[in-house]
Amino acid sequence: MRLRPGSFSLRVPVQDLLLALFVTVMQVQGTVVLAAARGAEQRSLADLGHLGFALLVLGGLVVAVRRLWPVAAFVTAGVASLVYYGLEFPDGYGWLGLLVSLYSVAAYGDGRRSLVVAGAGTAVLAAGWLYAAADVEPREAIGWVFFRIGVSVMSIALGESVRSRRVIAAEAQLRAELAERTREEEARARVDAERLRIAREVHDTVAHAIAIINVQSGVTAHVLDKRPEQAREALRTIEQTSSRTLREMRAILGVLRGGEDEPVPHAGLDQLDDLVAEARAAGLDLTLQVEPPAEPLPSAVDSAAYRILQESITNVIRHTGPTRVTVAVSAGIDHLEIRVTDEGRRRPALLGASVSGPSSSGTGGQAGTGGQAGTGPGRGILGMRERCHLLGGDFDAGPTAEGGFEVTARLPLAPTESRL
Repeated sequence: MRLRPGSFSLRVPVQDLLLALFVTVMQVQGTVVLAAARGAEQRSLADLGHLGFALLVLGGLVVAVRRLWPVAAFVTAGVASLVYYGLEFPDGYGWLGLLVSLYSVAAYGDGRRSLVVAGAGTAVLAAGWLYAAADVEPREAIGWVFFRIGVSVMSIALGESVRSRRVIAAEAQLRAELAERTREEEARARVDAERLRIAREVHDTVAHAIAIINVQSGVTAHVLDKRPEQAREALRTIEQTSSRTLREMRAILGVLRGGEDEPVPHAGLDQLDDLVAEARAAGLDLTLQVEPPAEPLPSAVDSAAYRILQESITNVIRHTGPTRVTVAVSAGIDHLEIRVTDEGRRRPALLGASVSGPSSSGTGGQAGTGGQAGTGPGRGILGMRERCHLLGGDFDAGPTAEGGFEVTARLPLAPTESRL
């Protein structure tokens, strides 16, 4: 319990003990005063070995355990009350502890069973009180019996109201905590999705640029003395590729910093010609077959298609080197199909006058992009598959019967979900 400065707090058991002492004093003192004021012929509280006083004290002290054992406290107070009025001890305030116990049964119970106990107990008390007052004189005094019955019912109603409010408050608190956790989980999921998106963008951008730069630097080292013009052209390609990559990385990292100076570049199929030119400059014999769509592609599909093509070509450059590659992009009524097929690593005898030095500086290994597939799916393959599946499309990548490698992606033109 939070208190204002200067106030103090007592523990709940101490509070209940103080309440029990107060109720006991009120019951005993109030009954003695009322009995003396009426002056009628009644049984004295001191009769039967001061049994009247003992019953009043017992009915008051049980209030101290009303929170720990509410039903037991109520039963004890109820039995004491029935015995008290059954022996015709003087009427007074001997029912205060009983009402507090009855309230506690309803307030600290579980709702259904506690109401049954309180209701049944009140019915038994009412019957006992009415039986004990059957021959009371004067007859108007029976009104105190109905008063006790009415106050008992009110105590049950008040206790149930407090319990209901407590339950409603607890449920509201639980819903608030659940809503807060849900918001935190949704925010965390959005952050994770954005991190994954940025990671894919960085991977595709950097991997492609590094592959091109690696190949062109190999060309430069190979032909620098013999063919300076070709070396100069390779260096110019390196400069253009690195410059464009730096711009893209600056824009992507600007998103992480929250900057708005430069918009995030949108990668799409309109940049396909530049991608093909870079691939051919890297030594690929690339054939492009494009069937343009009748209408502009959705932004998510356009970006995913470009990144899949970029990663597929990058894999060929990194893991195969100079070879023949066929890139086919065809738009159907409800889907866009992408197919990238390479013929695998060429035999040295077939390379002829082509520049073979760069391939030796690559990662090399298996034919086609099977350099990844041969040892399990690489991050590039996984990234392409994720992009495709996020849009509800189909993706397949694997070696061909001719020793090459083929990547196939089928993207719906109305993506079911997009996080790109």
